[in-house]
Amino acid sequence: MKAELDRILENNKIMIIDGSMSTPLERMGADLNDELWTAKVLREQPELIKKVHKDYLKAGADCGITASYQATIPGLMAKGMTEAEAEDLIAESVRVFLEARDEWWKEEGEAAGREYPLCLASVGPYGAYLADGSEYRGRYAITDSELSHFHRRRLEVLRDAGADMYLIETIPSRREAVIVADLAEEMGLPYWVSYSCMSGTKINEGDLIRDCVRELAEGGPSPTNESSADSPKGRPGLKMVGANCTDPKFMVSLIGEIKAGLTDAARDLPIAVYPNSGEKYDPRTKTWTRAGEGLAFGAYAFEYMKAGARAVGGCCTTVASHIEQVTEARKRFLVR
Repeated sequence: MKAELDRILENNKIMIIDGSMSTPLERMGADLNDELWTAKVLREQPELIKKVHKDYLKAGADCGITASYQATIPGLMAKGMTEAEAEDLIAESVRVFLEARDEWWKEEGEAAGREYPLCLASVGPYGAYLADGSEYRGRYAITDSELSHFHRRRLEVLRDAGADMYLIETIPSRREAVIVADLAEEMGLPYWVSYSCMSGTKINEGDLIRDCVRELAEGGPSPTNESSADSPKGRPGLKMVGANCTDPKFMVSLIGEIKAGLTDAARDLPIAVYPNSGEKYDPRTKTWTRAGEGLAFGAYAFEYMKAGARAVGGCCTTVASHIEQVTEARKRFLVR
């Protein structure tokens, strides 16, 4: 069985993305107070990672995001692993999802007539490795070549492990998105890019998301980023673009801004959104707090679908019950 994005979108119309890895792990008693975050559990209790994956598939997810967001070679080596051990643990994030997918498929997925889920290899930002909240700020004190070197080997490891698609996610920086996309193009990988955003119009580093998306989709040079000057026109490996790890109230606006950034050549590029549950993150204390009441998560999801999102799910502080709400929202949307 082969997992295919186009087939899922054609048959299901809207793809359901899974939710947070960290919050379900914490609810199962896992200790994530570590620079490695969920990668710590991947190293010590991979069976918990597998359970989270299966719970999301049972809740209706059409894809699963690997626990490699904060699993980086330098980060793992700083915790005493050899380079080879670090690479193997990154590959393990893919293996764990593939095992969970196959078990779920045999237990219930195939018989229920579900689509075979995509394995999305999470490629988190450089800021996640720093473990200081930089994915909410960007503006790294690092050169383009250093940033490219940081991302290259992890992409190669995830590719060799057998992921279906590469999710370059929670990206706060315009230049980082271009650099990692160019690496994926060089390797011939199918990928999507998802930005973390501060508002309904801007990514966390402050650029307008419509400008970021336009540059990314067209593949042309950026006036502020020398690394993209030799990029080919267009990026054929780019299969989806969107936003995540962002307040849910901003997503409808962001969908509109992304559409505005997609010029004629990329007009049909699908848009994906998977926001946080609505809480605010404090990088100093590494805690989330409720910041007022908004719509129910499923109601937000319905609005995203109306606005044109082709893939919807959840990010930080979401759990399987949130994805169940998204699944129900899709049912309501498709019978409108």
